[in-house]
Amino acid sequence: MTRDDFRKIAPTIPKEPGVYRFLDASGTVIYVGKAKNLKNRLSSYFVSPKNLPNKTRTMVKNAARIEYTIVETEQDALLLENTLIKKFQPRYNVMLKDGKSYAYICIKNERFPRVFYTRKLIRDGSEYFGPYTSITRVRRLLELFRMLFPLRTCNYQLSEDNIRKGKFKVCLEYHIKNCNGPCAGLESEAAYDARIQQIRNILKGHFGAVKRYLEDEMRRLAENLEFEKAQELKEKLMAFEDYQGKSTVVSTTIRDLDVFSIATDEKHAWVNYLKVVNGAIINAWTQEMVKNLDEDEADLLAYAITELRQRFRSIAPEVVVPFAVSLPDG
Repeated sequence: MTRDDFRKIAPTIPKEPGVYRFLDASGTVIYVGKAKNLKNRLSSYFVSPKNLPNKTRTMVKNAARIEYTIVETEQDALLLENTLIKKFQPRYNVMLKDGKSYAYICIKNERFPRVFYTRKLIRDGSEYFGPYTSITRVRRLLELFRMLFPLRTCNYQLSEDNIRKGKFKVCLEYHIKNCNGPCAGLESEAAYDARIQQIRNILKGHFGAVKRYLEDEMRRLAENLEFEKAQELKEKLMAFEDYQGKSTVVSTTIRDLDVFSIATDEKHAWVNYLKVVNGAIINAWTQEMVKNLDEDEADLLAYAITELRQRFRSIAPEVVVPFAVSLPDG
C-alpha cells in the first residue's frame, strides 16, 4: 500500500479510538493495532519510508487495504485488539513464544474426581491448574495431596448404579489407606468432594481454609473418641504447616495481586510474572515474546498482562507494573 493509496482514504478515517487491521491482497489480516486516534496513528505508517523501521516498511508494502473498528475507550481498543490477534494471528504482530508444553494439575470432571498431572488440556469440563514450568513442583504438590487426603487413582466409572450393583472391589490402595474405597460404596460423595475442595484451595493459595478444614476434622474425631485417627490428622496438619512455611511469603499484610516486569532487546521481550495470593507467591512465569514491528514496552507489557492473567485465571484486584500501562477494565 502506497502513500498515494492512503491519501485517498485518509479524509474518511475518524479521529476516534479504535482498532485497525492491515490486510494483504488475498484478504489475510497481516497486522492488528490499536489507537487513541485512528487517523493520527494510521497516518504515521505513511510518512517517508526512511523514517520507518525495516519491518514496518515491509508490512506496509505487503498491505493492500486497511479496515478499522471504532470503540468507546482506549480500554475497549486494547480488549478488541487482543481478541483479534488471537483470532487472526497476524504475521507482523508480536507473538508469544511457547516452544514446549507445560505441566498442569487436573481435577477430572467425574464422580469422585481423580487428581493428576498432564501436559494435555482436554475440554471435557475438567479443571486445570497451572501451567507449571517445574515438573518437580508439580510432583511435590501431588505428593502433598496424597499425604493429606485419601484419593482414588483407578479409572473406574463410579456411577451410582455401578456402585450400587457392587461392580467393583477395593484394591491395594484401600488396604494401605491411600483411598477410602468409594468404588465399593465405603465413602460418600460429599466427604470425598470436601477433600477435593481443599485441594482446590491449596492450588489457589487459600491455605487458611485448608488449615481450618483439617483442624475441624481433628476436633470432630477427638469428640468421637477416635484418638488414633485424630493423631494421624494432627501429623498431617503439621506436615501441611511445614509446606506452607516453605512457600515464598512476600508480605503478611497484602492479599492478592499480580506483579509484572519487562526486559527487551531489538528482537525479543521477556515479561516476568508473579502471582501472589494471600501474601505468598504461588506461581512464577517468564513469557518470551518475539517483536515483529516497532512495539514499545508499554504496548508489549499490556498485551502480555492480558494474556497471562487469562492463562493463569487471575482475578487479583491489583496489578503492580514498572510504569503506567493501559489495561482493559476487569
